[in-house]
Amino acid sequence: MLKKPCPYHQGPVKHALEECTMLRRYYARLGLPNDDEARKRGAGERDGDKDDGFPEVHNAFMIFGGPSACLTARQRKRERREVFSVKVATPRYLDWSREAITFDRDDHPDYVPNPGQYPLVVDPIVGNTRLTKVLMDGGSGLNILYVNTLELLELDHSRLRGGSAPFHGVVPGKRTRPLGRIDLPVCFGTPSNYRKEVLTFEVVGFKGAYHAILGRPCYAKFMAVPNYTYLKLKMPGPNGIITVESTYEHAYDCDVECIEYAEAVVEAETLIADLDQLDSEVPDTKRRAGTFEPAEAIKLVPVDPADPDGRGLKISTTLDSK
Repeated sequence: MLKKPCPYHQGPVKHALEECTMLRRYYARLGLPNDDEARKRGAGERDGDKDDGFPEVHNAFMIFGGPSACLTARQRKRERREVFSVKVATPRYLDWSREAITFDRDDHPDYVPNPGQYPLVVDPIVGNTRLTKVLMDGGSGLNILYVNTLELLELDHSRLRGGSAPFHGVVPGKRTRPLGRIDLPVCFGTPSNYRKEVLTFEVVGFKGAYHAILGRPCYAKFMAVPNYTYLKLKMPGPNGIITVESTYEHAYDCDVECIEYAEAVVEAETLIADLDQLDSEVPDTKRRAGTFEPAEAIKLVPVDPADPDGRGLKISTTLDSK
């Protein structure tokens, strides 16, 4: 089609459709790439070594908020002064900062299917219970615990303390208010080399595909470093580096379960919305399936004139009774 004469110009034309200047100007106004730009883009996609330049950022989503959203002006001012301080008189180093954490060929599995596609799911001991489906999410600014996990840990809701603030990022444009906050000990490692720290969790009232989500506060507390390619988590311990490993099979099962759960939630919300819409409509009780109504006024004419109370026929009022 592009090689044929241009159909948008009347009369005999000497240029093909792909050479039409009017068509090129039209696509330029729409912001669509022309043939030359498309060829350049296709060549760039085929050649993975070429750099297309720094990408233009439009949005950035993450889980944020929580206690930091309820700071007073005085607390916010003190926090800003601490963050933007140019230099301190005496450096303050965090615990476990002397340990160097590295990843090399020894950490590489024999086979890495779809690098970076599967989540990092670990099995720490929370309280006295080992949770087998805990998501390590470096994009979350909070540690999240689901209410059904709280029941599995046999913890009463009375242990929750107030003061929890809403957070954002689970669904863009919506915020979630937790039921409360709770401090629980979290342990990684083995009896010969382990780390135990107390973390603060935001307990949410809805269900999730995981037992809990550990975010940046957990990374900072344990000085942990993740590797999402090898599905490993390393942190300093009293007897050397602690390595927490996950399997691709377990990560795959958790990922599939999370997707299926999310789809089920969407379908349930759609069904509830449809039912609410049906309930809002007032049904017509006069018209029901299997019933009919006359299109005009009717009257009853007795079959036997001698017995006016006997059986009769219903006819239109416009017809003669005879």
